[in-house]
Amino acid sequence: MLVNPQTLKDQSVQAQPRASAVYLSEILSDLDEGADFLSRLSAEDMDIVRSSGSVCRFEKGEGIFFQGDRHSGIWLIEGGSVRTFYAGPSGREITLAFWTRGHFIGGPEIFGGGTHMWSADAQEDTKLLYLTGPRIRQLVDTMPSFAVCLINGLVAKGKCYSALVQMLGTRSVTERLAQLLIILGDTHGKPVGNQLIIEKVVTHENLAAIVGSTRQWVTITLDKFQKKGLITAKRGRMIIENYDLLRAIADGDS
Repeated sequence: MLVNPQTLKDQSVQAQPRASAVYLSEILSDLDEGADFLSRLSAEDMDIVRSSGSVCRFEKGEGIFFQGDRHSGIWLIEGGSVRTFYAGPSGREITLAFWTRGHFIGGPEIFGGGTHMWSADAQEDTKLLYLTGPRIRQLVDTMPSFAVCLINGLVAKGKCYSALVQMLGTRSVTERLAQLLIILGDTHGKPVGNQLIIEKVVTHENLAAIVGSTRQWVTITLDKFQKKGLITAKRGRMIIENYDLLRAIADGDS
């Protein structure tokens, strides 16, 4: 059975490309909840925020902050994408999320102090607006609307990492991989006939770092998915052939 055409129609995100955050979550509509958390600010207030920060650019693969570094402020993503990840004592990494335009990174110590619990690096050439802890405190003290926006942004971050913990604690690794493919199809999928082509290039190593497994296990499991007719993987591109059955596996129904 191929992808249900009605299912593709219901996935409104496929109607037009959008840049969405990606992380393990049971609720697809929550993925980009924290994007544009400053959108309620007036143009004048936004000008004040921008003048309080400094624009910085990072090339693909360049580190933005590192686990164990002291918190100094936050970065607003104005272009590109950023990965946040945690490295265990063994050096093994787990990817927490891929963040895109409109989100911020560098919390939770937004006023500075303490140390970063994870690291961040640029996934492509990225433009950020950096706000130091003291500048953020000044904005909070003088601009109530900014304080409300910041609280909303922190709430979205909290929900993100709560969703991640729930997925890691309640879903098998096979279910997590199936759910991740569903998420990638929802956020970076393009319908072509009855297929859903994932346009974002994600390596087996990337997938393993997100679901908490090894590259070898991911390769073997994707091969099993392909033999069942769920996906097609070729030339670095992933195609979802049977969206509904893949979702059933993610939900533990198959």
